[in-house]
Amino acid sequence: MTTEDRNPRTTNLDALSTIEVLDLMNREDAGVAPAIRPALPDITRAVEAIADRLRAGGRLIYVGAGTSGRLAMLDSVELVPTFSAPPGQVMALVAGGEAALTRSIEGAEDDAEAGRADLLALGVGAGDAVLGLAASGSTPYVIGALRAANEVGALTIALSGNDPAPILDLARIKIAVPVGPEVITGSTRLKAGTAQKLVLNLISTAVMVRLGKVYGNLMVDVQVTNAKLARRAEGIVAEVAGVSEGEARSLLEQSGHEVKTAIVVALLGGTPDEARRVLADHRGILRKAIG
Repeated sequence: MTTEDRNPRTTNLDALSTIEVLDLMNREDAGVAPAIRPALPDITRAVEAIADRLRAGGRLIYVGAGTSGRLAMLDSVELVPTFSAPPGQVMALVAGGEAALTRSIEGAEDDAEAGRADLLALGVGAGDAVLGLAASGSTPYVIGALRAANEVGALTIALSGNDPAPILDLARIKIAVPVGPEVITGSTRLKAGTAQKLVLNLISTAVMVRLGKVYGNLMVDVQVTNAKLARRAEGIVAEVAGVSEGEARSLLEQSGHEVKTAIVVALLGGTPDEARRVLADHRGILRKAIG
């Protein structure tokens, strides 16, 4: 596994000055994004397949351990306020459970049966997508979950920092992003973790775009849950509908603080309920709804 190899460029890391350590790490990180580019066709397949399932009422379930699991949980949680993704539509299973989010429970990743049991406890079925991620590509917890997902007919996707890797063999869609040896040997929270975060950004963001959660580059399904997001929502409505921020605020209040609903009311007239029906007729895609 290249993630476990010694990096010949960092063998004297402890003898360097602080600025030299930082410069070396920065140069190593610069290779992460380019390493993802060859995987874009596989990531595209994953995005389109996941979007199809979510559109039909299915779920996306991430499965990971350690850094991988924590990154997956971060990604799933942030989709709710950013895109108003329904709670439970995208979720993450982390080896060791919630306690592993705030402290290391390293042994939990070795339990394949726990991965299987945790996944099946969610009632996973053929309409769901299960994405297992592991820097090593061989984490037993993730392997157990992917095997269970295959048994029930769910779509299986694997994201690995090594190729070949056992989790890739278990997935219908294989995403391999080998970033090479780490700055500190085996510390996959570094380049491998960065690569996983970037790929998760790509997948979840593109899925939400396909589901109509974005108009142009505006988050038109943002949840208005604090003052900052209220200002953002008002600005979006004002810009897209061509109204003042005061009018945008009023439209949002009338529309239950639903940005897309407020925009349709402003541009097409009618009530918020009529606007919601127009949006539903166009699968929630604002660009189609307003022509």
